[in-house]
Amino acid sequence: MTDTETKVHFRVVRFMQEAGLKLHMKSVPLATAAVIYHKFFRGNALTDYDPYLIGTTALYLGSKIEEEAVKLRDVVNICHRTLHKSKPPLEIGETFWNLRETVASCELFILRALRFKVVVVHPHKFLLHYLKFLQDWFDPVEWERLPIAKTSWSLLRDSYHGIICLNTKPQHMAVAVIYFALLCHGAEVPCHKEADTKWWKVFCDDININIIETIISELMNMYDTEIYVQTS
Repeated sequence: MTDTETKVHFRVVRFMQEAGLKLHMKSVPLATAAVIYHKFFRGNALTDYDPYLIGTTALYLGSKIEEEAVKLRDVVNICHRTLHKSKPPLEIGETFWNLRETVASCELFILRALRFKVVVVHPHKFLLHYLKFLQDWFDPVEWERLPIAKTSWSLLRDSYHGIICLNTKPQHMAVAVIYFALLCHGAEVPCHKEADTKWWKVFCDDININIIETIISELMNMYDTEIYVQTS
């Protein structure tokens, strides 16, 4: 993937997350939408399709797959408004109906392109479980002082801007964002140096420090992309 393609995909997923929040979509449907978007472009050229159309349709699909469906009308209106902030809201008319029909047609096209393999296992449930255990290990005052959980969730949300979500086991991603969050706040898991088993092995027995560091490196590269996007 070229740098230009990486930047485009970053912008589109950022647009998807902004529109998704306006649609009151929860984190898992948003994550599913991002995975669908990235999976589609893993097998199709960016130059052949409008990425914002694919992103808009992926939002609609993500909401349906996770059984938190939003109305197609709302998806079309909110995505159009998010993408064209300086333009007036869509009115019920030819433009609206054309966009609605385009997204509806694109939905089936994406499903066929992905061979209807759109069920995703996300890191969210693992992260929730791991953070609960981690909280029990920490002193309550220290845990309240350090926003480890909040940072972990933010890192996970941001990870969907890139294709790391396609190449990483959900358990590994959950452990890696916790490790990264601990690094960000200069924190250590209590007694981990004295323990026979590393804390991340307690959570996931097939992970090691090399896997964790590789994931963190990819996340840092993604944040570098964000800087380029903001300055370009």
